Amino acid sequence: MRLAGPLRVVVIVLTAGLTWILVSIMLGTQSGFSRLQQLLSSPENSPTLDFAHLHRLKSVHSILDQIRVVPARSNSGNNIRRRKPRPKKYKCGLPRACPEHTLAFRITSGAANVIGPKICLEDKMLMSSVKNNVGRGLNIALVNGVNGDLIDAKYFDMWAGDVNELLKFIRPLHEGTLVFVASYDDPATKMNEETRKIFAELGSRIVQELAFRDSWVFVGAKGVQDKSPFEQHVKNSKSSNKYEGWPEALEMEGCIPQRTAYD
Repeated sequence: MRLAGPLRVVVIVLTAGLTWILVSIMLGTQSGFSRLQQLLSSPENSPTLDFAHLHRLKSVHSILDQIRVVPARSNSGNNIRRRKPRPKKYKCGLPRACPEHTLAFRITSGAANVIGPKICLEDKMLMSSVKNNVGRGLNIALVNGVNGDLIDAKYFDMWAGDVNELLKFIRPLHEGTLVFVASYDDPATKMNEETRKIFAELGSRIVQELAFRDSWVFVGAKGVQDKSPFEQHVKNSKSSNKYEGWPEALEMEGCIPQRTAYD
């Protein structure tokens, strides 16, 4: 029992000495064997000195424990992933900018009777479900053809609504007024001959054949001389419908020339 204290000191000294030797070898500061000789042969070594060495060793271990090996980054182009730049979007999400004196637009028809249509002009959403101003039938926005300002926007139920409400809306158009149309669900059941004639005069090529649940997007204008280049149509057909009972939704975009005040 009396030897327990001295023996504990000897074990601590030997442990400290061997640890110091290993650290010295790793750091390249001194030969491990020469340091062992110094520890064993020096009469001046005392438990206090050994504990000082031990304290320093603990500090070294603490520093080494904090070292983390970080792999070097390769400068090789094969190992560097570069993010592809996102394609730039222009007004209304168009892939390219419209020329001067034109109005950028994008129209999306409704999808079946679930997703409402959208009409965007010069980066301003004129009609959409978010704006809560779209509905079943024909969604129509009237726009000033000179400055692009919205005149009015309404939807007309062409399944159970009154076609006379639509006629009151499109009969008194002023010369140069732009007419944006997007279908939703059913655009044609309530159409009569006068309605089809007015849309034809606005530049529509297909309004005479527009039928139950067809998809239709169109941009026309009051006073145009030719048929509008901005029109798309997909017929409701059981053999080709994308949705059960409805054809696919349509999306159309482009640049409409602005009118001058003298046109």
